[in-house]
Amino acid sequence: MKHHTAGIPRQLCRHFFLAAFAAITAIAAPPEPTDRLAAVRHLQIDAGKIVLVEESRVTADKNLPPHTVVKIVLNPGKNSNINVEVCLPEAAMWNKRFIGLGNGGAAGRINSGGLLGYMARGYAVATTDMGTSPNSDSGIGKPDVWKDFGFRATHLMTVSAKQVIQAYYGLAPEYSYFNGGSTGGQQALQEAQRYPEDYDGIVANVPAHCRTPLHAYFLWNEQIFHQCPFSNTQEENVIAAGNEYMASREIPQTAGKMVSDPRCTDKDIEAVIALAMKKDPTLTDKHATALQKLFSGPKHAITGERIFDGIPFGSSFKIAHGHLYLFQWVFGKDKDLQSLDFGKDIDTYTAALGPYLNAENPDLTAFEKRGGKLIMISGSADSCVPYHASLDYYERVIEHFGSLEKAASFCKFYIVPGMSHGPGPGINKLPDMLALVMNWREKGETPHTLSTQRIVDGKTELDMPLYPYPEKTGWDSTGGFKPVVGPRGGVERVAESFRPQAAE
Repeated sequence: MKHHTAGIPRQLCRHFFLAAFAAITAIAAPPEPTDRLAAVRHLQIDAGKIVLVEESRVTADKNLPPHTVVKIVLNPGKNSNINVEVCLPEAAMWNKRFIGLGNGGAAGRINSGGLLGYMARGYAVATTDMGTSPNSDSGIGKPDVWKDFGFRATHLMTVSAKQVIQAYYGLAPEYSYFNGGSTGGQQALQEAQRYPEDYDGIVANVPAHCRTPLHAYFLWNEQIFHQCPFSNTQEENVIAAGNEYMASREIPQTAGKMVSDPRCTDKDIEAVIALAMKKDPTLTDKHATALQKLFSGPKHAITGERIFDGIPFGSSFKIAHGHLYLFQWVFGKDKDLQSLDFGKDIDTYTAALGPYLNAENPDLTAFEKRGGKLIMISGSADSCVPYHASLDYYERVIEHFGSLEKAASFCKFYIVPGMSHGPGPGINKLPDMLALVMNWREKGETPHTLSTQRIVDGKTELDMPLYPYPEKTGWDSTGGFKPVVGPRGGVERVAESFRPQAAE
């Protein structure tokens, strides 16, 4: 069979092949640096604009490689003002992965420094102020801001960041991951539920996903502490009573020091209060009544339905109240929040914010089918974002998928003994959870046993394995640590009326 170039002069044939090769190389090769910057500057962003493209080739920190920062402002609604920042390593350094980072609290600002560490490791990375700049007052009476804070800002950050990446490098990321804690955990689960195509893997650390019930819990506690304050010593004695009472359910390494599994009954609550009263004679009957309400958690004043569970045994009171800006969003800056009731006022508040802020849909089918992987983490001593709403959410995911095995094939949940929202009495060092998600998604390495530590003043006080829920860490005097089968459920479910269906 004759070659198809037969009859064409060899020199001319060579010219054609060289021209074709040059054309292919031009398409495949990433743009030159100046072209990359120009491509980003001329990028058209839906409902927004690029306001800064800045290349940093020389930095004060010698450990930081050259990079480019892109700032974007998005205005998807009349009162929307979402700031996004994207940080890009040089093309030769980029590992072809994108990371979206979550925010915290009421957001309203961007932690630019938080982007640099990931960028220095070769990731393109982005974050957003969630549309609440300059502070939480920006959400007062503005449903556009509620939507942005609830879910829209994170998704649009992701979309626009990927546009920037495509323009800058000439290709899309091979893998995209999201990493967030607290409010960032709300963002994480909103992404998995509403926009399953955005990310290949997600870490939701101490996620504030049951958002409006959580803030109702803050208000409930705030009103109780306003009427019946606790001194620091009284609080410490109540915490000690919880640790002491629950010690018989702990392994030797944690007994009396922390509560690894704070699930409890009404009888347990009564016993802890009685022990606290015995330990501290300054605690009055009024304190006992307050503790009953604090540990039991808020219920609807009219229907008696569960709004949220209570403060976990062994955890701080100080971070279990405040954070009342969501009520100001609905009722105004001048509203006396001590006067809000847990009947009609809570209904009004829930109807206004719940459909936008809560990430409570257990149907993660689309995320699972695309190969998405999710790790959720809660701390047993976290009273700011308590474990119980996340445990119940995971149980509802299991119910939706029909079995623990199916849910665990793409979603793992860990309850970390003694971890709080900040410093706590227990574990304070975990492995790199984002790396675990990446390896799970890309290499099929399913996470199970985690190596965790409590480190104080540079010294390791406790080194123990951690297992995914519902397994717990057991101890055998002859064999050491081992996984044991833990109970399922055990927390009271937030009523559906306080978890309204998601809305756009």
